[in-house]
Amino acid sequence: MSTIHRGACLASKGKFWALCILLLYTSPLSCFSNFSHLVYKIKEGLPKGTFIGAIGEDLKLDFSVDPPRLFNLELKQISSQYVNLNNTTGELYTSALEIDREALCSDSHEGQGCAIFLDVIILPQQYFQLVKIKIIIEDVNDNRPYFPVDEIRVSVPENAPVNARFAVEQSAVDPDVGINGVQTYWLVNDYGVFTLDVEENEGGELTPFLIVTETLDREKQAEYLTDIIAEDGGSPPLLGTATLRIIITDVNDNCPKFTESQVNVTLFGNTTKGAQLARLHAFDPDQGANAQITYTFSERVTRETRSLFHLDKVTGVIKLAGKIDTDTGKFYKLVVLANGPACIPDVATVTLHVIKVVSGPPAIIPRYIAPEKDGVVSMSESDPPFSPIAFFTIKNVDPRQGVTCLLEGTGPFRLLPYKRLKNEYLLETTDILDYEQQKDYELTVVVKNTYGSVVKTLVKVQVLDVNDNAPIFKQSLIDVKVEENNAPDTFLAKLQATDKDSDSRGEVLYLLGSDAPSIFHLDRLTGVLIVTTSLDREEKETYRFMVRAVDCGTPRKESIATVVVTVLDRNDNSPRFINKDFTFFVPENFPGFGEIGVLSVTDADAGENGWVALSILNGSDIFVIDTGRGALRAKTPLDREQQGTYYLWIEAVDGGKPSLSSVTMVTILLLDVNDNPPIVLFPQSNQSYMLVLPSTLPGTSITEVYAVDRDTGMNAVIAYSIIKRKGGEPGSFDIDPDTGNITLRKALSNRGLYSLLVKVSDHGQPEPLHSTVLVNLFVNETISNESYIQSLLTREEEIGIEEIRPPNRLARGPEYTELFPCQPVLIALSTTCLGLFFIVVSLTAYICCKKQKKHKKKRLEVEIPLKMKTDMQAMDRKLMELSNI
Repeated sequence: MSTIHRGACLASKGKFWALCILLLYTSPLSCFSNFSHLVYKIKEGLPKGTFIGAIGEDLKLDFSVDPPRLFNLELKQISSQYVNLNNTTGELYTSALEIDREALCSDSHEGQGCAIFLDVIILPQQYFQLVKIKIIIEDVNDNRPYFPVDEIRVSVPENAPVNARFAVEQSAVDPDVGINGVQTYWLVNDYGVFTLDVEENEGGELTPFLIVTETLDREKQAEYLTDIIAEDGGSPPLLGTATLRIIITDVNDNCPKFTESQVNVTLFGNTTKGAQLARLHAFDPDQGANAQITYTFSERVTRETRSLFHLDKVTGVIKLAGKIDTDTGKFYKLVVLANGPACIPDVATVTLHVIKVVSGPPAIIPRYIAPEKDGVVSMSESDPPFSPIAFFTIKNVDPRQGVTCLLEGTGPFRLLPYKRLKNEYLLETTDILDYEQQKDYELTVVVKNTYGSVVKTLVKVQVLDVNDNAPIFKQSLIDVKVEENNAPDTFLAKLQATDKDSDSRGEVLYLLGSDAPSIFHLDRLTGVLIVTTSLDREEKETYRFMVRAVDCGTPRKESIATVVVTVLDRNDNSPRFINKDFTFFVPENFPGFGEIGVLSVTDADAGENGWVALSILNGSDIFVIDTGRGALRAKTPLDREQQGTYYLWIEAVDGGKPSLSSVTMVTILLLDVNDNPPIVLFPQSNQSYMLVLPSTLPGTSITEVYAVDRDTGMNAVIAYSIIKRKGGEPGSFDIDPDTGNITLRKALSNRGLYSLLVKVSDHGQPEPLHSTVLVNLFVNETISNESYIQSLLTREEEIGIEEIRPPNRLARGPEYTELFPCQPVLIALSTTCLGLFFIVVSLTAYICCKKQKKHKKKRLEVEIPLKMKTDMQAMDRKLMELSNI
């Protein structure tokens, strides 16, 4: 569609005025002619040669004028490179340069739209016209949403109330506009504590908001990692993904607690100044400034006591700060407070027992073998058992005193005298240290002498982590089910693997195994598994491949899991018959419910979608079909003579919802069975007769026997024979075995009634069927006494019968006899009589044979064949004779 806006030629552009001035001197029309506006709409990305509009037709110009109009495009315009103009018809087409709306109108916002503007000049001068063309470029969904950063961080305080909202500032961007822009957001995994809501501002921009749905506790889980999906409104929709890291920030909801509220310390009177007496330890599960602990003496501790003992506010270490009276023992009680921000201090009591020194207490001098800093020894978890940690030398030991050195604390450590050196002890491990089980240990080396002096030295062992743990999948077998015909980039599963190691050694990357088909994609950071194409269950039902979880330690460790993707069936395949149509040959009189044939049908779908039920669309009153096996049956025996061919339409319907179907045609051809004897149509009755003149010449056609058989083929081929005769001379009449034509064989010398019993037989197998009819011929010049003839016809007395059975040309039936009826007699006599009797019989047989040959020769000379279809004259004569009778 195009819209035409017309206005005066008084335009404001300088080029147009210059053109008007130029034409002013060459044409009387000059600039007082009109110019027009045309507006067209096309979609971006159309191929070359796509029709945009016809300028001449839209302006309703006359193309029959001479000279013809010419359409010219202003080529200096940038927009002209996107279109081609037919100079004679004024038709506009897209050019080879594809129009990209986002690139063409990158500076415009959604409300402004996107268009290109063209100036078309119509010449020659007498038709001069300037046409302003505006082509509006409509957006298509050819860009997927994307986030400005790969990872979005949102901080949520752990005391955030339920339904608290936090804006995700880095919202997705989609260069498309309108419905093709970003329409919604959703989370791949909300952990049951978050959800997303989308708000639209006055400018139409959508901002996702993270909503808290359950209470949070940073001490239980400090971070949540998921994927945020941006989805546009195109068809099909396109998705954009970014990692969303939700950081639970700490609030001061915990206070410090001492690990030991009562500490007893034994102090010798001659202990040197600055000696470490005890170390208090308090723990706050909060983080950062909320977990800072300061140690102070309670106000109940006197100034005198404070001057003797120094408490480190940060570490909680108590050291001897002054000189203690060595002559008298004394008891000190220190009350220490663990202070946290906005917390009630926790209290621990340190009891110091000062022992009077008779001779100086032993001293412990440590010498560290393992790396040590600020009294903390570092041991790697990869160190083997019995790795040395430190030497301890006992000094200031009175030879008269006995000294005992022992180790206090838990863990795989032991303190042993070093070889045979006196007062030298070695601290070593007894087993492999495991960072994942325990990260640090506190040990105390205790030295006692016989006077009860006890000296302690604190040793703190810190376990350093190494990459000794491979990632572990949450499930070793990931079973995924997806329906076939899925959309591309369909989400299948999110793989989860954990690594007990720390820092980068515990970071896990996800990789596909070498046996994974290329249609699957696994995000190496998030573990999100998608399928990039549409799956077809009929092509492949199960995909089984390996996935790897690899850490970032050195050397790298990995573990594998098996992914089994099962493609669920959809009813997308119609049942298919193995043949386009079916033809079955069935003999007539086939028993009822006998199996006529089986229709094989398949359905590529599975389960209920692949279940096929067969039904008859027509003819169900005669036929039935087994819906499962496909066996076709007739309810009753079929008679070919009533109907020889049946056409059935069979429908196959599957069990899907909605169901699919297909139809095939079944042709049932009934094969003839010899179940109908011939039916004699003429003569119509055994009581009818026909007048034959005595003067009739031999070879004349007298009448014919006409019969039909409702069967077909050989079952309908009819043979005629005279099986009995009455009256007249034997052998006076012959019948053609093929046509049923009765001819006079020899001249009639006797008058009266001749009766011929004619057998009409078919050639059916295995047993031919037959009928008989009596042909009555009255030989006389006239019919003078009809009642006499009727009495002859109705007479029931027995008559002498001459039975003659001519040979069957097609097959010998059971009624066939030989031409020489005396032959069996001759054979019998020849076996009992010899000599003269044999000669007599032979002469008799010879005479019979000569006589038979003579009659046969005469018959062949005078016989005239009778055709099935006689001419009209002969038919009229026969009807006249019948009417006379």
